[in-house]
Amino acid sequence: MDPLSVTASIIAVVTLTGQVISYLNDVRSAPKTRARFAKEAANVQCLLISLRYHLDESTPEDLWFKEVRKLTVENGPIDQFRLAIEQLMTKVEPKAGLKKVGETLLWKLNEKDVEEILSRIERLKSIIQIAIQMDHVKLSQAIKKDTAVISQSIMDLTQNVDAIHQKQKGQFHREVLNWLSGSDFAAQQSDYISKRQEGTGLWFINSPKFAEWLHGSKHTLFCPGIPGAGKTMIASIVTDHLWKAYQEDDIGVAYLYCNYKRGDEQKAVNLLAVILKQLVQERPSLPDSVGDLYTLHGKRGTRPSFDELSNSLRSVLRNYSRVFIIIDALDECTNDDGTRNTLLSEIRSLQVQTDVRLMVTSRNISNITQLFEDDLCLRIYASDEDVEQYLEGRMSRQATPILQNPDLRQRISKSILGAIGGMFLLARLHMDSLIHKPTVKAIKKALAKLSTGEEALNKAYEGAKERIEIQSEESCDLAKNLISWILCAQRPLTTRELQHALAVEPGERQLDEENIPDLALMLSVCAGLVTLDEESKIIRFVHYTTQDYFERIQTSWLPHISAYISLTCTTYLSFDAFTSGRASHDKEFEDRLAQNPFLDYAARYWASHVGRVEDKVKEVVLTFLSDKSLVSCAFQVMSAERYKYPYRGYSQAMAERVTALHLLAGWGLEDWLTYVLKDVVDADSKDSEGRTPLSWAAEYGYKEIVEILLAQDDVEADSKDNEGRTPLSRAVGYGQEEIVEILLAQDDVEADSKDNKGRTPLSRAAAYGHEEIVRTLLAQDDVEADSKDNEGRTPLSRAAENGYKEIVRTLLAQDDVEADSKDNEGRTPLSFAAAEGYKEIVEILLAQDDVEADLKDNEGRTPLSFAVGYGQEEIVEILLAQDDVKADSKDNEGRTPLSRAAAYGHEEIVRTLLAQDDVEADSKDNKGRTPLSWAAARGREDIVKILLAQDDVEADSKDNEGRTPLSWAAEQGHRKIVDLLT
Repeated sequence: MDPLSVTASIIAVVTLTGQVISYLNDVRSAPKTRARFAKEAANVQCLLISLRYHLDESTPEDLWFKEVRKLTVENGPIDQFRLAIEQLMTKVEPKAGLKKVGETLLWKLNEKDVEEILSRIERLKSIIQIAIQMDHVKLSQAIKKDTAVISQSIMDLTQNVDAIHQKQKGQFHREVLNWLSGSDFAAQQSDYISKRQEGTGLWFINSPKFAEWLHGSKHTLFCPGIPGAGKTMIASIVTDHLWKAYQEDDIGVAYLYCNYKRGDEQKAVNLLAVILKQLVQERPSLPDSVGDLYTLHGKRGTRPSFDELSNSLRSVLRNYSRVFIIIDALDECTNDDGTRNTLLSEIRSLQVQTDVRLMVTSRNISNITQLFEDDLCLRIYASDEDVEQYLEGRMSRQATPILQNPDLRQRISKSILGAIGGMFLLARLHMDSLIHKPTVKAIKKALAKLSTGEEALNKAYEGAKERIEIQSEESCDLAKNLISWILCAQRPLTTRELQHALAVEPGERQLDEENIPDLALMLSVCAGLVTLDEESKIIRFVHYTTQDYFERIQTSWLPHISAYISLTCTTYLSFDAFTSGRASHDKEFEDRLAQNPFLDYAARYWASHVGRVEDKVKEVVLTFLSDKSLVSCAFQVMSAERYKYPYRGYSQAMAERVTALHLLAGWGLEDWLTYVLKDVVDADSKDSEGRTPLSWAAEYGYKEIVEILLAQDDVEADSKDNEGRTPLSRAVGYGQEEIVEILLAQDDVEADSKDNKGRTPLSRAAAYGHEEIVRTLLAQDDVEADSKDNEGRTPLSRAAENGYKEIVRTLLAQDDVEADSKDNEGRTPLSFAAAEGYKEIVEILLAQDDVEADLKDNEGRTPLSFAVGYGQEEIVEILLAQDDVKADSKDNEGRTPLSRAAAYGHEEIVRTLLAQDDVEADSKDNKGRTPLSWAAARGREDIVKILLAQDDVEADSKDNEGRTPLSWAAEQGHRKIVDLLT
C-alpha cells in the first residue's frame, strides 16, 4: 500500500468524523454527554489530520511508515473505527434535516453505550499520538495490544446498531407498503381459506392441466365456471397452495379478488399497485425502485402513474425466478374505462419478458373467454367429492340431533348432489333451508321439493326470502334494512358502519347506543343470504347472484329503499356532534371519524344516494343544506378522501367557506341545486379559494348545472379564483370538452385569459394532452398559439415535455408558433422532449427548419446534455447523428455530456460517447474534475473500469483542490473503486 492509499483511508475517516461532529453540534436540548462526545471526536479528527501530513513527508521504505500502514489495513484500528462510524451514520442519518441525527444518535444510546464509544476513541487517540511521535517500536506494540480489544467493542456496537437499524428499516418498509396500496386482499384470502372444508379443491390442484400450468411452456390458465361453481374458493385454495409449495424459493405469488361493488377502487393503476405491494412484501428488503417512487410521491401526497408502477414492477420481477398471479372474478373487473383490458395487457407484456404465470377465473362470458382462446383452460365446477365433504362438515357442526342420523345425512347429501348441477352455491342455500327444519319428515318433504334446472337458484332465493318474511315484524324489518344497505352501498360496509346505519332514527339529532343491533342477530335474520368476513369485518351477500336477485325484486320488495338510504345518511350528517363545523386539525378529524363510524360513508356517498328530490327526505336535506357548519363538516370528510394517503395537514387541504351551492354543483345534484336556487341570495358566492359553484361544476363536467348557473343574473361566467383561474381554465384542466364549448359561447368569457402563473387555457390543454380542446381553442380568434407564461414557456414546450405528439404537430402547424422558442431558463421544446425521452417528438422537432439541435440554455446545457443526464439512450443516438451537435460540448460549469453520464451511472451512454471522435475522455470541468473523478465519487464501478481502459485517461489526475479520483472514492467509502484505483 503506497502513501496515497494510506492517506485516502485516513481522509475518509476524517470526513466521517467531521459529519458526526456536525450532527452533534446541531442537537438542541441534548444530554451533557453530547459535548464530551463532540470534543473527543474532534480531538481524534485533529490527530488524524496531523498523521496525514506526517505521511505526506514519508516514503514506503521508512520503518515508521510500515507500522503506520498497519493502522489502515482491513480490520485494523482505523478501519474498525471507520466501520463503527459508518454504521452509526447509516442508522442515524437524517431523512429530513441534520438535526434529527443527533437526537437519534444520543437518544438511542444509553450511558453505557456512550462510555464504550468514548473509551474506544481514547484508545485510538493513544495509538495515533504514538504514531505521530515517529516511534515505530511502541506503535507496533500498541497496535497488537489494542486490535483485539477494539474488535470486540466494535462487534458489540455493530450488533446493537444493526438491531436498531433493522427495526427502523422494517418500520420504513411497512410505511412504504401501506402507502403503495391501502389493500392487498390479505383479509379476503384469510376469510376465504378459513371457510374451506378440509380436503376440498384437491381435484383442481391434482389435475394435469394445473400441473402443466405450474411447470409447462404455457403460462396462462383460464378457469371459467358457472355462477356459484366455487371459483373464488378455488382461487383462494390455489393461492394458499402456491404459498406453501414455494415458501422457501425465489418464487413470488400475487393475487387479486375482483369485486363489482368496488369498481371505483379497483382501477387498473390500483390493482397494479396491489400486485407490486404483494411481491415487494415478500422480499427481505425494500427494492430501490419502490423506495424511489415513495421518495418522489409519498411526502407530496401524490400517487404514482400506471407507467411508473409498471417500471417498478418490472424491476422487482428481476428478483424472482418465477411469479404466479391469480386473478379471481375477472368478469367483475370493470372494463368501462378499460381497466380489465389494461391490466391484462400489462400482465401479458410482463409474460414476454419474465416467467410470469397467470391464472384467471371468470364466468363464461364470450368477450372474456375469447381473450384466452390460445391458453390452457380448466373449467371450475362443484365436484361431487367437494360437495359431499362440505355437506358432511355442515351437518357435523349442527347441534340438531336429527342431523346426526347417518341414513338421513346420506339422503340429504344424495338429494342435494342431484339438484345442484355443479353449483356449489346451491348446495349452501339448500342446506340453509334444511338446518332449521324441526323433524325428519319436514326435512324429507323439503328434499322432495328441492328445485333443479335453470330456475333452481332463483327458487332457492325465493325460499330464503319467504323465510325472512315469516319472522317477527322487527326481525323482518331488520333483515330488509340490512339487505337494503348491502344492496345499495357504494362500497362494502364494515360491521360497525352497518350497525350505526341501522341504529339511525329519523328526526333524532344523535345516535342512541341502545338502538345498535346485535351482530349475531343481524346475520341470523337474513336466512343465510349474508355472511361476515371475519378478517375484514365486512358483511356482504353470500354471492354476487344474491345481489342480482334483490336488484330484480327491489321495486316490489323494497319500494322505499332509496328514501330510506337517503334519509339515514342525511340524518346522520345532521347530528349535533357535527354542528361545530370542520375539524381544526388532523387528530381532531381522525378522532371524529373513529367516534362516528358511519360518518365517512354518509359524507362520501351522500350525493350518490340523495340524487333526486323526494318528498320523504326533502325537509331533512334542506335543513342540512341550510346549516353552514354541517355542510362544512360533511365537505371536509368528502374531500379528505381525495387525500387517501395522509400527510401532515391533509385534513385542512380543502377549501373553507363552502356553501350548499358549492356542494350541489361539485357533486352534480342538479335537481337539488334548482330547488335551492329559489331561495339563494348569491349564486356566485366564493369559497376560501375564490372559486364559485360554476367553477366547481365546470371542473367536474356537470353540463346541466353549468347551464343552470350561467342562466342566473348574478353569475359571472369568467370569474377568477385566487389562482387567477376561470371556470374555463378549470374545465380545460380536466378535459371537459362540452363545458369548454358552452363557456366559449358566452360573450364575457376570455378564451386566452391568463392566470397568476401566466398560463392560458391553451397552455393547460397542451400540457394535459387534451387534443380536441387544443383544436377548439386554436379556432378562437383571440387565442395566441405561442403565448408565454411566467416561466417563459409556450403551449408547445408543455406538450413536448409531457409527450403529446399530436398536440405538438397541431401547434407546429400554426403560423405564429416558434418551434425553438426559449423559456426563461433558455430551454427549448426540444430540450424538454430530449430529457423526457420522447423519441417521436424529438424527431418531429428536429425536422423543423428553425430548430437548432445543439442550442444551449442559460446554463450552457444542450438537448444532448439533458438526454444524457436523464439516461435517454435512444435520444442520445438520435442527437449524435445530427451534423450540428457537438458530442463534447461544455456547459457553464465546464462539464461535458460524458462527465454527466459518468456521474449519473449511464453506462451505455458512456460507451456511446467514448466512441465519438471528438469526445475527450479526460476532459476537466471548471473545478478541474474529470469524468473519472465524478464516477469514482458516485460509486460507478463499471464506468470507472471503462474510463480506466481509455489510453488518454489519467487515473491520478488532480482537481483544483488537489483531490484525485482515489481521494473522492475513499471519502465516500467506495472500497471496490479504491481497489481499482490503487
